[in-house]
Amino acid sequence: MPVQALFKPFHLGALELPTRVVMAPMTRSFSPGGVPNSKVIEYYRRRAAAGVGLIITEGTTVGHVASNGYPNVPQFFGDAPLAGWKKVVDAVHAEGGKIVPQLWHVGSVRRIGTEPDASVPGYGPTEKLKDGQVVVHGMSKQDIQDVIAAFAQAAKDAKSIGMDGVEIHGAHGYLIDQFFWEGSNQRSDEYGGSLANRSRFAIELIQAVRAAVGEGFPIIFRFSQWKQQDYTARLVQTPEALGEFLKPLADAGVDIFHCSTRRFWEPEFDGSELNLAGWTRKLTGKPTITVGSVGLDGEFLQFMVNTDKVAQPASLEKLLERLNNDEFDLVAVGRALLVDPDWALKVREGREQDILPFSREALMTLV
Repeated sequence: MPVQALFKPFHLGALELPTRVVMAPMTRSFSPGGVPNSKVIEYYRRRAAAGVGLIITEGTTVGHVASNGYPNVPQFFGDAPLAGWKKVVDAVHAEGGKIVPQLWHVGSVRRIGTEPDASVPGYGPTEKLKDGQVVVHGMSKQDIQDVIAAFAQAAKDAKSIGMDGVEIHGAHGYLIDQFFWEGSNQRSDEYGGSLANRSRFAIELIQAVRAAVGEGFPIIFRFSQWKQQDYTARLVQTPEALGEFLKPLADAGVDIFHCSTRRFWEPEFDGSELNLAGWTRKLTGKPTITVGSVGLDGEFLQFMVNTDKVAQPASLEKLLERLNNDEFDLVAVGRALLVDPDWALKVREGREQDILPFSREALMTLV
């Protein structure tokens, strides 16, 4: 199967990508003080230089007191972090690539003791107590408005420093997903109850981002059925329910849906070979990004624990077949690109045998 499909340009309004290869957002924790440094700049530049059409940055926290959950994660607020990101943007653009930040709030995943203010607990849809102490602050309506404003400001800043769009992180059991998910959203107001109500926070947030950046500035929305806390979780069980969930998000201003799955080749619903990205494209008419163990023979879950397993490069035949059939528009590559900055170039030149295998050690350094 020829690989040309991966290297055709993609156009959506003003967004023009040289290839269909997307760098998936991957937390790297190499930004002390929340500031992307020279190593981070070079890390992204190298992928653009080797033919990645669109880089989605690692999750970068918005300007809210509880947005961060991990050490050394970059921020997307404040003069020094934004100046660092401006250097990343300029380096990627100089290589002919495009880049968007993934805007992130971890929600109730945050633990007391986490930087920058160790006294701040996680924020979530519903309060959670442990031994009489608030470990998750149940968000008031004012808190909801504060977080929405933080996302809108981050998106505005992204546009001002030359980013090519933004991605809103609505997946994997973080804050926006915590509102979507019945298990974590026990609210009795208009932000809880039915899935339509549980989607209200995301819809208002997307609308605020759209208002902040204006028309024509791409908004990508990442969502998933699975959660960190439950890999078998299903937000919706049928294509009809998926359509009902996605339409209000699309109407609010989403241009591209980033459909996070563990294995891109798995059908999303019985009776069809379409994966989550395929169904999303069919139901919304919006372009989609597929992701999930692209280019490797072992999925990422195997590497969440200490292990000496190694994921070898895998055939792209199934992927290319689906891409040629217009099942989805863009292909996000995670660990294969993390370990090998030249992955896209090697695929394009037919040098698959030169692609580096992925092991847990790769997470320890930026290359």
